Amino acid sequence: MNFNLTQMPDRLVKPRQSGITMVMDKGLSLEEARNFLSVSLPHVDIVKLGFGTSYVTPDLRKKLDLYRSHDVPVYFGGTLFEAFLIRNQFEDYISVCKDYDINFMEVSDGSITIPHAEKCGYIEKLTKYGTVLSEVGSKDAAHIIPPYKWIELMRAELSAGSTYVIAEAREAGNVGIYRGSGEVREGLVQEILTQIPGERILWEAPQKAQQLYFIELLGCNVNLGNIAPTEVIPLEAMRIGLRGDTFDFFLDKKDS
Repeated sequence: MNFNLTQMPDRLVKPRQSGITMVMDKGLSLEEARNFLSVSLPHVDIVKLGFGTSYVTPDLRKKLDLYRSHDVPVYFGGTLFEAFLIRNQFEDYISVCKDYDINFMEVSDGSITIPHAEKCGYIEKLTKYGTVLSEVGSKDAAHIIPPYKWIELMRAELSAGSTYVIAEAREAGNVGIYRGSGEVREGLVQEILTQIPGERILWEAPQKAQQLYFIELLGCNVNLGNIAPTEVIPLEAMRIGLRGDTFDFFLDKKDS
């Protein structure tokens, strides 16, 4: 850090398994990605090329090489996995990941219906090729999954080999663990946490209020995802109590 402050929270440093920030790259140019890394690299743990953008991204290999040269893992969005799957091209998906040297893979079923045992089978197969993140929750706002089912699905996917389970929110943060307004379904989140370790969950939280909720609930080392590139520095400041919303979270009240 640039100077000394006392009473700062114990923020884990990279490489870390908890407190990760996953950034969604929805189409940054090579120069934009380079500029983004020049500012935010210490605070970025994983980059996701959102949904199916990797299919249409120019100079994809150059972009992947740029992130890799900074030791930032990159993975393709779960929608791309589903696009391969619905076309009966699962083996092609594996080949593409190998060809592009992608070692992180997302397994999701937010856009298509996959029997859960089959989904867990895909997770198990992909663990042979790298780190698997699996997403739980539907992109359909009308499809409400009860808390016990979230827990059941997450537990099974972790058992199948997922390193993290991703709590679905979409890029806008208005489905899954959130209501259409973006408000957190607090009862759902807290019930999930009674059974699933928080350090194994990556909470998609694109909105500031959502990030604040999870920092207040689980501390500065909560895993947060779908963060916009321009929001990484503001999020890191909020994580450690250097934004008005979290200013007094980590202060010793006896000395104030």
